[in-house]
Amino acid sequence: MIFPAIDLQDGRSVRLYKGDFTKETIINPDPVDQAKQYETAGVGALHLVDLDGAKAGKPVNVDIVRNVRRAFTGILEIGGGIRDKEAIDLYLNMGVDRVILGSVALKNPELTKEVLAQYGAERIVIGVDGKNGKVAAEGWLDQSDVPMTDLIAAMVEGGAKYFIVTDVDRDGTMQGANEELLANLQSQFPAARIVASGGVRHMEDIENLAKRGVMDSIVGKALYEGTITLEEIAAFNQEGLC
Repeated sequence: MIFPAIDLQDGRSVRLYKGDFTKETIINPDPVDQAKQYETAGVGALHLVDLDGAKAGKPVNVDIVRNVRRAFTGILEIGGGIRDKEAIDLYLNMGVDRVILGSVALKNPELTKEVLAQYGAERIVIGVDGKNGKVAAEGWLDQSDVPMTDLIAAMVEGGAKYFIVTDVDRDGTMQGANEELLANLQSQFPAARIVASGGVRHMEDIENLAKRGVMDSIVGKALYEGTITLEEIAAFNQEGLC
């Protein structure tokens, strides 16, 4: 499955370079209209990130997410600033299919395991962001010394299945995904489903990842640069090449 991404900042759809909040490119001033375009294209899946929420530590762009949910009928997942059960319940109750827990999985594993037990692995996704194999938190503003493998192992034990793994140094760079990192994690945790995020350039990258067992990818800048099209994403997802 390919998830096109919409990153929300100041009510707009933007792209950042290597997670730097000061290096933004405005993609669309109306994220809901963008979601409607994705709905029309039939992509079937959408990845939202509340960048403001990630910085604030709580949901910020809630109204936009609610309107995106009304406009988009496919699988919708949201991450950014989801640090407590109230925020998790807020999104799930408005009909979002999956919530992505990043910082809270690192800093409050007990809560993460609690909501995994309550909602199940299809609705609670773990975001594993970082560089050099170590986890970053708080909207990538806080680099920890915790190995990605330690976090994934703990969350697999807690019942998690989906792990969105982002190499911060690749995000928004169009340098290609970190295939070695992603493939090694998928091999090390065969019961998990590693989702590639950061650096994906074109369909060949996605196909190469799939050959190495990484079947899901998130696409951001490549879509806006035109090296991957909505039509290609829709065809891939509809044909079940995942």
